[in-house]
Amino acid sequence: MTKTFVRTLFASTCLMTLSAGAFAAAAPSVPVVADGIGGVVTGAKGPEAGVWVVAETHDLPTRMIKIVVTDDQGRFMLPELPKAKYDVWVRGYGLVDSEHVQGTPGKNLTLKAVTAPDLKAAAQYYPANYWFALIKPPAESEFPGTGPKGNGISPTMTTQQVWVTQMKNTCNQCHQQGDKTTRTLLDNTPEGWAERISKQRPDGDHVLGDHGKDFAQGMSNGMTQFGRTRGLQMWADWTKRIADGALPTDTPPRPQGVERNLVLTSWDWANGRYVHDNVSTDRHDPRVNANGPIYGVIGMAGYIEILDPVTGKQDELGYKVNLGKNAEILPKDTVPDAFPHNPMLDSKGRLWITDRGRYGAPLPNAAPPPDKQAYCTDPAYKYAKYYPQPGKQKNTVLVWDPKKRNVIEDVPMCNDIHHLMFASDQKTLYLSGTASSIVSWVDTKTFDETHDRAKSMGWCPMVVDTNGDGKITPDRTQWNQAAPAAGARGPELTEGGGGAAAPIVVDPKKDTLVTGGLYGVDADIHDNSMWFAKINPHPTGIAKFQPGANPPETCKTEYYEPPKLADRKNYAAFNGRGVSVDSKGVAWVAYGSGHFGRFDRSKCKVTSGPSVADGQHCPEGWTLFPSPGPKITGVGYGSADFHYLDWVDLHDTLGLGKDTPILAGTNSDSLLAFDQKTEKFVILRVPYPMSFHTRGMDGRVDDGTKGWKGKGIYATYASEPVWHQEGGEDASGPQLVKFQVRPDPLAY
Repeated sequence: MTKTFVRTLFASTCLMTLSAGAFAAAAPSVPVVADGIGGVVTGAKGPEAGVWVVAETHDLPTRMIKIVVTDDQGRFMLPELPKAKYDVWVRGYGLVDSEHVQGTPGKNLTLKAVTAPDLKAAAQYYPANYWFALIKPPAESEFPGTGPKGNGISPTMTTQQVWVTQMKNTCNQCHQQGDKTTRTLLDNTPEGWAERISKQRPDGDHVLGDHGKDFAQGMSNGMTQFGRTRGLQMWADWTKRIADGALPTDTPPRPQGVERNLVLTSWDWANGRYVHDNVSTDRHDPRVNANGPIYGVIGMAGYIEILDPVTGKQDELGYKVNLGKNAEILPKDTVPDAFPHNPMLDSKGRLWITDRGRYGAPLPNAAPPPDKQAYCTDPAYKYAKYYPQPGKQKNTVLVWDPKKRNVIEDVPMCNDIHHLMFASDQKTLYLSGTASSIVSWVDTKTFDETHDRAKSMGWCPMVVDTNGDGKITPDRTQWNQAAPAAGARGPELTEGGGGAAAPIVVDPKKDTLVTGGLYGVDADIHDNSMWFAKINPHPTGIAKFQPGANPPETCKTEYYEPPKLADRKNYAAFNGRGVSVDSKGVAWVAYGSGHFGRFDRSKCKVTSGPSVADGQHCPEGWTLFPSPGPKITGVGYGSADFHYLDWVDLHDTLGLGKDTPILAGTNSDSLLAFDQKTEKFVILRVPYPMSFHTRGMDGRVDDGTKGWKGKGIYATYASEPVWHQEGGEDASGPQLVKFQVRPDPLAY
């Protein structure tokens, strides 16, 4: 680390405080508010601008945290605080945490910021991606790998992009890389790292049953795909250099402009267990469930988590799946043998959940999976005749009406399911599946009227009209299709291997089956189609699906990949997991490569015919934006961030305007809102507890007459090992976070 860089860091910090101090004398005082705490933050050289003020209390039913940002004069206002005693302190880049001061609503405080004594102390508060940027993957010139008798890199690692894809996808889907837990190791050798990734953690905190074995095995298998020795050497070198004093070469910026208008409110929830996702409302009508509970699902056991943000009270419901029947509600002291994945609310306020099954899991007395329902292969059933689904039954869709607490209904599905989203008709629930090339759905209106499982669901393979005749050939034996993706490694914690997919050999007289599983899904409200993100990380793609008037015969799929680069081996972006669609039909894609993708289909010159088989037929539709933050050492594209899902705020529930696309900064403690006018990101950072690893988000309007106070978006800490959060082994568990943007930093 150069002295010039250190001087620049602290000079810029001082400049911010001095410029703020020049105006402090003319600044109006901070109002005293009955349900707020206001005041001023001062440092060694005057008011501190763009730092966070944190207020935390344990006096309420669950721990609550409120966080705001100081304005240009160092002023702050913590609004809407329930009556309680709060510990209040200052955190900011260039600082170390200040002394905690006790405060209560209705009283203002003057807080003293503490300048970091050196860069090492300051860097402990940096987001994970600033530390992860120090890792050194093999140079592009070392690819393709030549195996254990050559350079140690697996031959399946054909380019550096494939390596980086595997490097991020294997780890970041479960936790951050670069947080304190991952960057510090007692034994910074390849042997130390081998022991670390093979270690099974105790159960009961982030997972349930004996699922820790699955994680340990998944990490070990993932390392092997690099060429095990070479992969271990890379991570060992990274943590060894950090232990020897290496520090991030980039400094995260303090919040600027509208970023200082952010109000964060968070609550502990889920009894310290890992929460995969949360939902607050119907995605098509954010007024549904106004002022009601937020729901989450535990990713490894059948719990529905419930938090009332008005009172701070928690509740929970455990269930056991009974395929084709109502689920069984379990006593609170029972570990549920189920595997929920994602929740969604409908227009009636009912909770729908995908459950991927725990049959065969190493739990005591776990039953093997049964055969699938008869309709999955019955030739008399039109979907089974078109594309039968034999095998074992593991996946089901559940629906729970909070008004009928003890009833959870079950719709067994014929294929793998994962994420879920209602179409714009608000009755058809579409499902992605990471282990299949199939789009499936539940017609909830038919289910409500008949409760006939077979009549209520359906599915279609993803088939592209590559022969250009305007329809899909019904004979599935005539479709072009590729072999399964190289490096595919099984479900859940190893979704979509890092290896490159096999190419499709196209017969232009045939239509083409898009192989590879699906992940993120969203509705296109302007034409009633659905968009899916293909989970295979390299190459990755998005699919536009239309069921037509008489599915399955009328189902059609269009498939688009980010453009290939000039070398025809690498791509402009890769590892796409999430897709969300704005009101104009533009698809926004979250990429693990560190990009936000914008795809405008209206610009495409071609959408069917032989040229579309590989998805490379519409480069003119793509614009790719690198996300904020540093790049990985020796990698010239994207960023060191990893983006899980994304979401378009169609109804302005955050306060940055309708149609604002928002990217999950999963490795950067943030949500990243994209301003379409300026094409710049607004960084909405969660500074405490550090390691805000979120997967997705949604927004709700509680009261449309209350401006910013009546709305907000919700996201949960979703790291599967919850001890990766700040506090480590003593961390209380995940928090549910509410984001609001007010008109100015002192609004109350």
